[in-house]
Amino acid sequence: MITRLLKILIAAASLAYMVMLYAQGSWGAAIGMTFVSIVLVLVNLRSVRLVVAFANLRMQRMEEAVKWLNRVSVSQLWPRQRGYYHFLLGSVTMQNNLNEAESHLRKALSLGLRQDHDKAAVKLNLAVCLSAKQDRKRALIMIQDAKRLDTKGMLKKDIKQVESMIKNPRVVQRGRR
Repeated sequence: MITRLLKILIAAASLAYMVMLYAQGSWGAAIGMTFVSIVLVLVNLRSVRLVVAFANLRMQRMEEAVKWLNRVSVSQLWPRQRGYYHFLLGSVTMQNNLNEAESHLRKALSLGLRQDHDKAAVKLNLAVCLSAKQDRKRALIMIQDAKRLDTKGMLKKDIKQVESMIKNPRVVQRGRR
């Protein structure tokens, strides 16, 4: 909590200094301070550790993503960021423990996510967890929700792949042998 207040105070001081520079007519220094202020405000709005964990997850470096997620202090996250924390944690733990992953993904949905495609990704991962538990009916409902939420088509290929896996479980099992 103290670090959050310190970050907010530093960002506020940089904003005040920037305004003072503009008022004095020091345009060059004021423009430079504008960039510094933007960075400081963004650091307050986003958890840097969460961003690094997400980047590692996107590059399929699961061990690094877990390390960065373990460094995150959940109590210091903003409420919406807690949803993304559980989304990332659920995505990382899917390889090892589907029950734990399902609980993290459900918590991510309950805490809320901003983007519809993020909600679609969570529902798609939940469909995978439910299909592993042999609950095809609920898994197909999650797939339909994911299709509805994926308005930009970012997960279209993944949705089709998971849907075919759920509808034809024998084909997937034969491919593994």
